Amino acid sequence: MTPDSLASLHARCFTTPAPWSAASFAAFLADPAVFLIADPQGRAFLLGRVIAGEAELLTLATAPESRRLGLARDLLARFDRQAQARGATTAFLEVAETNTAARALYAAAGWQQAGRRPGYYRAAGATPVAALILCKSPGAPLT
Repeated sequence: MTPDSLASLHARCFTTPAPWSAASFAAFLADPAVFLIADPQGRAFLLGRVIAGEAELLTLATAPESRRLGLARDLLARFDRQAQARGATTAFLEVAETNTAARALYAAAGWQQAGRRPGYYRAAGATPVAALILCKSPGAPLT
């Protein structure tokens, strides 16, 4: 997937947090610590990064019409394998507290809440939304 196609799909999936631009995706992809995992048909993707033994799931997007097909679950499993292969022993992500579908997906994949950032996501004219910090237990194998 190209930065333009990533930004296009991301914009179809997110309002809070705000979707990322093609330039943002290009900058991430230029970083050797960052990796992209994508559905072969371009219906879903995940962007991750590993630095100093810690993996971060930067974003995960699935086209609205392709949800509930197991694509995101597959991407999460692939993220775990890629993170381990890059030396990560723990992983974390942030998710909007109001994103109940994503929270259920992450919980089913073994992610646990480690913290909360009140008012982290802000959109013009909308009430700020907290970010939940989720992690895989330190020292536990990534699954």
